[in-house]
Amino acid sequence: MKQTYIIHGMTCNGCRSKVESILNNLDNVIAASVNLETSEAAIEASSPLDAKTIQAALPEKYTVQTETQNLFETTKTQEKSELQQLFPLFLIFFYITTASILMHVKSWSTAAFMLDFMGLFYIVFSFFKLLDYKGFPTSFQMYDPLAKQIPAYAWIYPFLEVALGLMFLFRFEIPIALIATIVILGITTIGVSKALLDKKTIQCACLGTALKLPMTKATFIENSIMLVMAVWMLINLYF
Repeated sequence: MKQTYIIHGMTCNGCRSKVESILNNLDNVIAASVNLETSEAAIEASSPLDAKTIQAALPEKYTVQTETQNLFETTKTQEKSELQQLFPLFLIFFYITTASILMHVKSWSTAAFMLDFMGLFYIVFSFFKLLDYKGFPTSFQMYDPLAKQIPAYAWIYPFLEVALGLMFLFRFEIPIALIATIVILGITTIGVSKALLDKKTIQCACLGTALKLPMTKATFIENSIMLVMAVWMLINLYF
């Protein structure tokens, strides 16, 4: 008999392997496999298993649901407005924008404002990624094309953001920082666009995994703002 359950709380392949091992050691289980990306556990057993039995066998950090329960929870979540779900992201953007404006309010310069905005953006967002540094790469690899192909890229990505942030704030090698921004965020935006078009329900890693944000159009807009600024600044430097 085959059954499918949703198991929340898995953040890396280590979690997936641990859960899979526990499930395969349960009585009456013939074979069990776990998909980290979809959080689904497919279990083949000689007799029916209920969610309570599986939950009791797993550590407390994991939550077991049937597909029906998960559908109900997903529907409830979708009922919340995007504004409610993404409030932390909007709040951070507000603070970054306000700080960038205040830095130049007495002698306004659009170019200087953009450089400081991009610098603060990178520094603040890298901070949240580093809050759960071990969990970030797995989440990032779910949608970033380059991170999927080169796992090491996901591990160094927060430090790339720190470096780019400091380059913008200290006005160091600005053309290189702008080109790097266009390349890095361009790749990520491609992955975000594909995830949105495929209607995948995955966690956005823009603020790391410490703040659990869903992948939405706001993520695409966030990257697009940075890309537009970088392109605009690069054009103004050379034309």
